[in-house]
Formats: sequence, structure tokens, C-alpha cells
Amino acid sequence: MNAHEIDYVIHGHEMQFVEIGLDPGESVVAEAGSFMMMDAGIQMETIFGDGSGENKGLMGKLFGAGKRLLTGESLFMTVYTNRGSGKQQVSFASPYPGKIIPLDLSDLGGKVICQKEAFLCAAKGVSVGIEFQRKLGAGFFGGEGFIMQKIEGDGLAFVHAGGMVVERVLQPGELLRLDTGCLVAMTQGIEYSIEFVKGIKTALFGGEGLFFATLRGPGKVWVQSLPFSRLADRMLAVAGTGGKSE
Repeated sequence: MNAHEIDYVIHGHEMQFVEIGLDPGESVVAEAGSFMMMDAGIQMETIFGDGSGENKGLMGKLFGAGKRLLTGESLFMTVYTNRGSGKQQVSFASPYPGKIIPLDLSDLGGKVICQKEAFLCAAKGVSVGIEFQRKLGAGFFGGEGFIMQKIEGDGLAFVHAGGMVVERVLQPGELLRLDTGCLVAMTQGIEYSIEFVKGIKTALFGGEGLFFATLRGPGKVWVQSLPFSRLADRMLAVAGTGGKSE
């Protein structure tokens, strides 16, 4: 394997965190702000990009880090390495109520595409890049952005979803329609597009917007019941009334 072989345990239910066990010399990379706690033998280091391109030279590192800017992420990530003599633990917490989804990339074709802010952490050696949607309509009208994240490699990666998570396996040609914000991740065999909601009454009064995502198999899809954007909209709506109830 190119990625480090890490162990993990996911704790909690609605507010989860993942505890990762590292043998001496093993590392895990994570987004800024996801760190929770670590043992004394863990050493932190800020790096360009995701740490998967160490043999690509300076330009390769800069290119990998620069791609992250397009997804709204920082140029830097943090790598946590076990510098002790025995097994050490480091934990990362979910940013809002929901579920942490472990993804074994070696069992998923080596690549998973996810929403921009879904990635939490991964074994060092896993590449975190960008994935352009082929159809421009997905970017201009989908509500969730034209650019998504792609996670590539042969190790473990962890993504976070809001609310409950449903895992669906789509057969060849099988179609699934969903709200664009409810898509968490999908394997590379899924065909993704944005479809216009037919019927002006549905568009104006349905409350679900003008567009939804259309996914066509074969492949695996992870769907969340509570996108953070939906939660934020409800909180802003309540805040706008001054907190007064009817």
C-alpha cells in the first residue's frame, strides 16, 4: 500500500469523533479545525497540500496545495505522526451533528468524489484533490458548486455528513434523484448531473428549489438527511425574527 495502514474506532452517535491508532512512524492528515485530542507521542506538522506528493518536488507540492484553494480550503493541512515507541492515538471530531463515514479506498476503486466540505481526515498517502463536473449546469444551478473534492489512493479516509446517512448501491442504469445538498459522496462510476424540476407550480411552491441532482449507476452513493446549508438557513431564518416564536 502507498498509504499508511491505520486503525480506527468511531465513538458517539449524534456528535461523533473518530479515534485513530498509529503505529510508530505512521501518520494521518486532517483539515484544520477537526483536531480533538492526541497522546503525548503524536507530533503535529503543517504541510502544503495533503502530503501525498512528497516525491513530486516543490512544484508538485505547490500545485497540489493550490488545487485546494479552488474548493475553498486552506493551502495547508496538518499531519499527525507517531514519534513514540508504542501505539499512539489521535482523535478528530465532526463539526456539527451527524455521522462520520469511513471509506476504504482500496475497496471502492481507489477514488471517491465528495462534497467540498465533507472531508475530515485520511491516512497519509491519500490524495485530496478537485473534481470538475462535466456539465456546466451542475455548477451554475446546482447550488452546491461546480467543483467537488476527490479522494484517491488505497488507504482509509473519513468524511462527515449531517443528520442520518443512507448508503445506496445503484445498479447499472439505475437512477436516483435527490436534493443537491443531500449528496455526501459517490464512487467514480456514478454519472452525476443536475436536472430541472418540471412544472412551474413545483418550482415556485414546492419548497425544494428549481433543480435536483440526478445520479445514475453503477456505483455507491452516500446521502445525508441534514445538509449543513439547510441547517444554517433555518438558523438564519430564526435569527432574523429576533428569536421570537409565534
